[in-house]
Amino acid sequence: MHKPTGIRIFCQEERTQAANRERAFAILRARLFEAELQKQQEELRAKRMSQVGTGDRSEKIKTYNYKDSRCSDHRLKQNFDLNKQLDGEIEDNIQGMISLDQQERLKELADSMMVAA
Repeated sequence: MHKPTGIRIFCQEERTQAANRERAFAILRARLFEAELQKQQEELRAKRMSQVGTGDRSEKIKTYNYKDSRCSDHRLKQNFDLNKQLDGEIEDNIQGMISLDQQERLKELADSMMVAA
C-alpha cells in the first residue's frame, strides 16, 4: 500500500514472497510514474488552453474598423486612429499596454501580500 496515493498492489505471480514484493514494487513504480506523467501533461494542457483560449468573439484583442478608420484595443478599452496604427505610430498603444501590465503586476503583488499577512 502506497499511503500518499492510496494505490494498492497485490502480486502472487512469483514463487517467493521476496520476488512477489519486488514485482509489486516494480508495478507500483510504473503506476506512480504514469500518474505523475499524466499530472504533468494535464498541467501543460491547461496552461496551453489558458494561453490559446477558445477563439470566441469575446476573446478578441483588437478590432480593425476600416469604415470608421478606428482600431479598438479591447484589453485597454480604448480606440486608436487606424491610419496611424497602420503607419506604425503605435507608441500610445504600447504605453497603454505597459501601464496595464504594471497595474496587473501591482495587483498580483498586493494580493500575494494580503495572503502572506
